[in-house]
Amino acid sequence: MIAIVDYDAGNLKSVQKALDLLGEESIITRDFKSIEKADKVILPGVGAFGMAMTNLKKYELDKVIHEVCGKGVPFLGICLGLQLMFDGSEENEGVEGLGLLSGDIVRIPEQEGLKIPHIGWNSLELKNEGRLFDGLEKNPYVYFVHSYYLRAKEPEIVKAVTEYSTTIHASVEKDHIFACQFHPEKSSRVGLTILKNFAGITGGLE
Repeated sequence: MIAIVDYDAGNLKSVQKALDLLGEESIITRDFKSIEKADKVILPGVGAFGMAMTNLKKYELDKVIHEVCGKGVPFLGICLGLQLMFDGSEENEGVEGLGLLSGDIVRIPEQEGLKIPHIGWNSLELKNEGRLFDGLEKNPYVYFVHSYYLRAKEPEIVKAVTEYSTTIHASVEKDHIFACQFHPEKSSRVGLTILKNFAGITGGLE
């Protein structure tokens, strides 16, 4: 069972629908016991960083997220979910993130001819043998919707980058923790492969 964390963010149903297509059982929930019992946990979302953290804390979901990550349960952040996994964001300065990984969330720099938010398909440059990308070609195309992006502090955790005004760290992986700035659930066959790879990862600390 895959638990999709419900903190009143958008796009949760799209992730569940993609998992349904893969034959993966999932539940959208904010129930602690359901999240604790899940084999894997996904934190999706679109929206503002500050409001998202307010909601996670209101429902005390930050606590159960830290608990399952501490147990080694495979955990995947998508889009805003990726950003929330870090310490904070320029979008709402002074608001603390979950602090699961180290890095800065900053606004995409303005560049003539490029629109912000970044909306659309971009190719990825794969790095450091990320498990989410097993079986994919070298430069797969995926779908983005975002105005802020990640600059990870640990180069080795970066598994994919894309270029849009700057170099964007598009996917990271550290131990059992994974994240994508793009939307795998909206990225056609490539995205389904990424979600299938995540669903196939085993977790748990010895």
